[in-house]
Amino acid sequence: MSDSQPTCPVCQSTHVVKNGKIHNGKQNFRCRECGRQFVQDPQNKIIDQATKTLIDKLLLEKIPLAGIARVVGVSEPWLQSYVNEKYQNVPRQVQVPDKKKGRLTIQCDEMWSFVGSKGNKQWIWLALDVETREIVGVYVGERSREGAQGLWKALPTVYRQCAVAYTDFWSAYDEVFPSKRHQSVGKDSGKTSYIERFNCTLRQRVSRLVRKTLSFSKKLENHIGAIWYFVHHYNASLPV
Repeated sequence: MSDSQPTCPVCQSTHVVKNGKIHNGKQNFRCRECGRQFVQDPQNKIIDQATKTLIDKLLLEKIPLAGIARVVGVSEPWLQSYVNEKYQNVPRQVQVPDKKKGRLTIQCDEMWSFVGSKGNKQWIWLALDVETREIVGVYVGERSREGAQGLWKALPTVYRQCAVAYTDFWSAYDEVFPSKRHQSVGKDSGKTSYIERFNCTLRQRVSRLVRKTLSFSKKLENHIGAIWYFVHHYNASLPV
């Protein structure tokens, strides 16, 4: 770095102070006149595809974004922008093979989460095909009739037409699911064990869902995107 007095690129003031270092070790400065933060002789770093592929894999593990940025050597602002775009483009519907009409069985459950603060509860409603173990329904919202309705609408048509659904005793299911194909059961019945196991997997693999986390979502859009991103990965990883 040049020993000359740095100049603010916005207001041209030389009244600047050192303000820590950025991710690659270069000195960061802050202008006392306008507050702008900057580095001298900035160079745009091209993130190669191999790094992006690694990031895509790390997003499926219990690692916060700050940790991913440290591991792969990218800036947190760049990583946040990359993740925002990725989650925005994640499909919001299940991608599973078509099923023939007939005997289908699903297990449904709701899992607590939050966005921004624990006062902003966002319940994750999930449905799992007992035979294939695929996640066949996802909805994020309130733990209310609206949430149960969202999960019902998220199911592929054949499941809404044919599937028998096992759920807990939350009353919202009774208001939405067809009574002849809905059974409320306790945990000790074992008839919701697969979806409960998936809930544990989801909570342990997606860092923003860990119960005592500092990696919680600050944007609902990213919260939903992260859940769908993992669900698509999970379904694709199941044996055919």
